[in-house]
Amino acid sequence: MSTRVFNLPDLGEGLTEAALVRWMVSVGDTVSIDQPIAEVETAKSIVELPSPYAGVVVQLHGAEGDALLTGSPVLEVLDERAPEAAEPAVGSPESPGAPPSPDEEREAYRHEERAGSGNVLIGYGTGRGPAKGRRRRARGGIGGGRSGATSTPALVHEAPAPVRISDAPRRTVAVRSPIVRRLARELGVDPHRVRATGSDGAITRADVLRAADAPRADASEGTQQDPVTAGAHTSPLPVARVERFSPLRRVVSETLSRSRAEIPEATVWVDVDLTELWELRPLMAADGERPPSLTAILARYTLLALQQYPILASRLAPTGDAIEIYEGANLGIAVDTSRGLMVPVMRDAHAMSIAELDRELRSLSATARDGRTPPEQLRGSTFTLNNYGGLGVDGSAAIINHPEVAMLGIGRVLERAWVVDGRVQARRIAQLSLVFDHRVCDGGYAAGFLRAVVDLLEHPMRAYPAV
Repeated sequence: MSTRVFNLPDLGEGLTEAALVRWMVSVGDTVSIDQPIAEVETAKSIVELPSPYAGVVVQLHGAEGDALLTGSPVLEVLDERAPEAAEPAVGSPESPGAPPSPDEEREAYRHEERAGSGNVLIGYGTGRGPAKGRRRRARGGIGGGRSGATSTPALVHEAPAPVRISDAPRRTVAVRSPIVRRLARELGVDPHRVRATGSDGAITRADVLRAADAPRADASEGTQQDPVTAGAHTSPLPVARVERFSPLRRVVSETLSRSRAEIPEATVWVDVDLTELWELRPLMAADGERPPSLTAILARYTLLALQQYPILASRLAPTGDAIEIYEGANLGIAVDTSRGLMVPVMRDAHAMSIAELDRELRSLSATARDGRTPPEQLRGSTFTLNNYGGLGVDGSAAIINHPEVAMLGIGRVLERAWVVDGRVQARRIAQLSLVFDHRVCDGGYAAGFLRAVVDLLEHPMRAYPAV
């Protein structure tokens, strides 16, 4: 029998970490291959992790809410297969250049701890680091090494920058998790000054966060201050708490920052009279079904207008000197969720009717709010529709969903005094706003598209039977 370690796999899309939402197994449980063992939250969605091994769970790595790095351990399974049926041992001739076995890792850990190495505390030099960590072969052999240098292993890990350590006397500490080591390094926390609360005497993630939020120690102790808590001394008010970005918020932040930095955007807006459409909408429902949503109707009319103005559903070519114009449109729909803004995509939306758009919208919105949207459904949009009226606001100067070139938004529908044929009437009015990339078209083109949408919305029967 042998212990198999399941490391967090590469989740794709450039994701390097995931938050552990909940365990679906416990120590002592017997698991089978491909059985879901945990739910993790990435910047894209919540997904289930299937076990690549069968056996008895002997250890779970991480508590619910912890961040797991790609390549870091998730759980350990006792493989009860016969030795001859098991895979070649790690580091054996059948697996040249493979990482060290768990026994070798533990021995390396004890050796470095006895030697007082900082790698145990701050790097990945004594274990299998994240899969994305860079590796390099050491120079050696004939003509390969420096004069007088001793031989080195063929494969070594490149250790990250060390955590800032004070000159105070050292005590032996246990920071076994690479996640905790990385967190301590990022926050500038000295592991020697962290009080461990782990059941096995190890420092946990919560211990590091607690140390980072602790008040500054007496300057006479010579402790270097964590920059997060140091900022509290220069802020206008005491810091109540520090909330770090979730994986989703980090991705949103990067995307919006890139959009604002790269795209010279402009905005045009107009008020639209939706009274006729408002009265017609209940009649659009089939027998026994509810009427389509305003978003579905707006989506259909927007897609019709994009057929006349396809540049707004295009993308700028990677070279920056051409436009990629597509056959049809993949429509992104902005959805406000408890995890943050998400934009699931309706592929080939131009070919859908209002009823089909409505069904797809309801399904995508429910899946997004549950955090179950698969990553492939969050990419590939060519135009985004944003109904922020549901948030109780009238207008918005939105940021384009990079790498798209335009976004159409609609505010809340209000009864307002409106002049019709020289008479003041109560009408259903909403504001439409179009944000567009000024590199791909000028204001006249954008205004033409917006007016086309307005004409369809104000005279909904003109598009029949195209809708």
